[in-house]
Amino acid sequence: MKNLTMKTTALLVALVIMGTTFTSCKSGPKDDAVKAAVETALLSNPHIAEAAVTVEKGVATISGQVPDDATKADVDKTVAGVAGVKSVVNNLTVVPETPSVPVAATDVLTNAVKDATKDFPTVTATVNDGVVTLKGEIQKANLQKLMMALNALKPKKVDNSQLVIK
Repeated sequence: MKNLTMKTTALLVALVIMGTTFTSCKSGPKDDAVKAAVETALLSNPHIAEAAVTVEKGVATISGQVPDDATKADVDKTVAGVAGVKSVVNNLTVVPETPSVPVAATDVLTNAVKDATKDFPTVTATVNDGVVTLKGEIQKANLQKLMMALNALKPKKVDNSQLVIK
């Protein structure tokens, strides 16, 4: 009888260990991978280039500035749709965009854009009426850095539709 109790106890302990092992193997994507996916998804919206993203246990926290409530809601929806995101903490602040760039400031913007793109020799940028147009090729890893630098200059728009991302 004592031998049967010991065998039963050993079997139960083994089952608990196996159950714990299998349960821990079913975890979702790693937070770093989810963060990278969120950042990539956010690159599609030029109004949120300055957003900071953190992900902990599937909870994505977004902070930064956006021009309006619609953009804030769009960011929330975009981040929630990323695989691996369990919930979103939207700490974005609504700060209206500055008025369009005056024509006299175009020279200043052009010089600033040249400075921002100097580290990306395969990318050319032109400025026309406050709109920055990018052409050429860029590595995917460098795209966010470039977009953040250009959006920090507060142009009317950054058009990267002619940019090849590798």
